[in-house]
Amino acid sequence: MNQEMMSHSQRNSNTCIERQPHEALTDLGYRAIIDLLPCYISIQDRSLRILFANQTLKNDFGDGTGELCHVVYKQSHDRCENCPVQKTFRDRRVHLSEETVRLANGELSQVIVYSAPITDITGQVTAVMEMSTNITKVKEFQKELAILGQSFAMLSHDIKNILEGLQGGAYVVDEGLKDGDLALLKRGWEIVKKNITEISMVVHNILYSAKKRKPRAEKVSPDELAREVVYLLEEKARTMNVRLSCQCNPSLPRVMMDPGSIKRMLCNLIGNALEACKADSEKDIHSVVVRVDYYDRDHIAFEVEDNGIGMDECTRENLFKDFFSTKGCNGTGLGLMVVEKIVEEHGGRIEVLTTRGKGSTFRLIFKI
Repeated sequence: MNQEMMSHSQRNSNTCIERQPHEALTDLGYRAIIDLLPCYISIQDRSLRILFANQTLKNDFGDGTGELCHVVYKQSHDRCENCPVQKTFRDRRVHLSEETVRLANGELSQVIVYSAPITDITGQVTAVMEMSTNITKVKEFQKELAILGQSFAMLSHDIKNILEGLQGGAYVVDEGLKDGDLALLKRGWEIVKKNITEISMVVHNILYSAKKRKPRAEKVSPDELAREVVYLLEEKARTMNVRLSCQCNPSLPRVMMDPGSIKRMLCNLIGNALEACKADSEKDIHSVVVRVDYYDRDHIAFEVEDNGIGMDECTRENLFKDFFSTKGCNGTGLGLMVVEKIVEEHGGRIEVLTTRGKGSTFRLIFKI
């Protein structure tokens, strides 16, 4: 009786092994449970072809059964460089990686990928099960917390300098009042105004980078927006001995934009351009030019051009990475982060032209 039962058990075991892994999975009655799991599960063969996909995977990527994993997950014909499934086939171990995938709707998502071997009775790997968990929201929360924490840590030095500037300006104002010296009073007030503008820009950048918001679009004149910002920063440019000018096309059509965001974007870029000029000791005359005109028949472009210190290729490539600053230890990188965020919110794109020692041009292109 025992021998008969053992023989029966062995036959059942062999039957399951002989079947494809996804068929055995279905036979065991786990299909409904696996389809409900909030993660992507697939079984793949050595060619990385998907033999089985759960419903969650199909919902986000389409029915990829029979297709190559990297085509389904990344819409790419190239295999992933550090593919965990291939590693599992090689060493029969569980592997872990973090990947960027593209959903069927075109959105990019971050996932953590686990791969585990499926073996036969001889211990040979016949297939690999891959489980991927979408961590996009977690990554977004991590970034927001990092931005908030690092913002305050990195800005403390700048804020301290600005407060010292305000105190210095207030002292000069007091001395002017005490002596009845109008010229001294005026000079002190200019110092106070300059530092108020600086701290206002810093605080607005912190708030903008740390807070999720949707653009409040309305029909605005790109030409007028640019002129307002240039007027606001003319005095700052003058005190830095930089000529700030505006070359705008007044015949541009009104465009749906968030005026506050666009002005914030231009303030940051012009501010950076002025600093680039200040850092350049090779030229006697420095200038920053703001332009707004047609880019082509369907797009307009804002341009901020300076003849300051310029950037090398390494700086250019890292410009829009979190907290990267062209000012080294004297900057936080928040301004460019905010610029990139605003452009993305408006569905635009950024072009940067720069030459070390000659200057830089930031071009921001938006659909009309």
